Amino acid sequence: MKKIEFDMLKKILSISGKSGLFELVSQGKNMLIVESLIDHKKQPAYTNEKILSLGDIAMYTQDGEVPLAEVFVAMKKKEDGKVVAIDVKKADSKVFSEYLASVLPNYDRERVYTSDIKKLITWYNLLIGAGYSDFESDVPEKKD
Repeated sequence: MKKIEFDMLKKILSISGKSGLFELVSQGKNMLIVESLIDHKKQPAYTNEKILSLGDIAMYTQDGEVPLAEVFVAMKKKEDGKVVAIDVKKADSKVFSEYLASVLPNYDRERVYTSDIKKLITWYNLLIGAGYSDFESDVPEKKD
């Protein structure tokens, strides 16, 4: 397991038009150097591409938004640290809805689509497969 002392999900990126997830390696002028979590190849990601940090993504709930890290923590607990066994290519929307309801019971069924849940499971499985599982360090502390 990779133990990272900073917010791990801030350095894990989703890049529009490219499959998988990428870890930020370094920054250049007008580009980022990223490494694929799938094949570990390094490549440039340019500023004109839509690049999202997983640390900046949240899931809609009936009570607002929940950071992705909290959802990943719940998934890790449910799956006992293993990958989710749902086949994202073959399962139907009911399977995805039931799964997300089991880890995030109050998710907003109107605003969270099946494609979002598929992406969530795919990302979680990629992270676990790549040895990234310390999602707890990314969960923001609650302010009273």
